[in-house]
Formats: sequence, structure tokens, C-alpha cells
Amino acid sequence: MYQQISPHILKTFTECPRKYDFKYLQNISMPVNDEIYEFGKNIHALASYYLKKEFIDTMENALSQKESEVWNNLKSSEYFGLEVVGVEYNLAFKINDYFFGGRLDAIVKSGEKYYILDYKTGSAPRNAKYDFQTMIYLLCVKEFFNTLNPVFVYLDLKHGKEVRIELTEELAEEYKEKLLNCAQKISMYNSAPKKENCECEYSKICF
Repeated sequence: MYQQISPHILKTFTECPRKYDFKYLQNISMPVNDEIYEFGKNIHALASYYLKKEFIDTMENALSQKESEVWNNLKSSEYFGLEVVGVEYNLAFKINDYFFGGRLDAIVKSGEKYYILDYKTGSAPRNAKYDFQTMIYLLCVKEFFNTLNPVFVYLDLKHGKEVRIELTEELAEEYKEKLLNCAQKISMYNSAPKKENCECEYSKICF
């Protein structure tokens, strides 16, 4: 069992336990689309350096037109004008015997209000309120900073939109129950049948 359960582990297991097995138990990596990966990596790196107030002129000049458009939209976000608490921030919290956590793109604040920023060069999750990333990161910030009602902000750079989810006490309890339920299923995992019509990156080795 992993010391720390990330949003991606939970998402992968929920989508397909066999995919979880290949990726996290057998440590089998499959090729990814380098173009999409590089695009997202470049934007995330720029945002990180910018919020740390480091020199980024050279990096900005090297951007493609598409990257430059996306970056300028992100840079002009109201959240980039707030107080920076942390960038590429690792946080975790515990529910019973399970640790949940991950790396947050950025945390900013206005007064006593904390905002978790997540940059999406693709699209924000369809059901962002109950995305594992939303649940884990909001609970991490609530516990670590001992703050009420933090807000998760998905910055959808592809469509120029944002999705905000504010944590309430009722929602926090609901999140904990959902996370615990999934973690318990993972801890009891032994094997699973092949998923019908599987088209994921592991389909060629899934028998």
C-alpha cells in the first residue's frame, strides 16, 4: 500500500483497476503525447517562475504563438495579483490509516481566504466538485493551514474559463467519506477482469 494516495491513483483505480495494477503496482509506463505534455509543462513552468518573481523574459520570448496567447491569459488572471503562499506545493493529510496528498500548482490568498490554483491546458473536469483532485487538495489546505472554506480554482486555459469550488463543513465530511471508501477498495485490491472495449494506453498488453 502506498504511503500517500494521490488524486491520479484514485482516478486511475476508479477508471480501471487493471490500469492501476499496470501503472502503480507493476510500474509499467506507456508513451504519452509529447506535444501535449510539453505544452502543459511549459505553461506550468512559466507560472511557477512568475509567481516566484523570477526572471522569465527569455522563456517568454521562446514561446510559440499558441503558448504565448495561453500564457498571457493566465498571467492576467486576478489570482496572480494575490499574495502567494506557495508554488508547486506538496501537501498531505490523513484519514484513519490513509495519507492523501499531492502537489498543488499554486496557493494564493486574499486576507484570510485561501485559493488553490490549478492550470488546465486541456479542460477542467466535467464534475469538478467531486474530482479527486478537488477533494484532496481542498482538504489538504483546510487541514494544513487550519482555515475555513478554502476555494479550489480550475483555470481552464483552453476555453478561457474558470471553475470555482468552495469547501464547506458538510462538503468536507462528504469528501472524507468518498476518499476513505475508495482507499479501502484499493487496499483490498487483488485482481480484476479485463475492461470490455478498453482503449487506454495499456490496451495492447491487457489480456
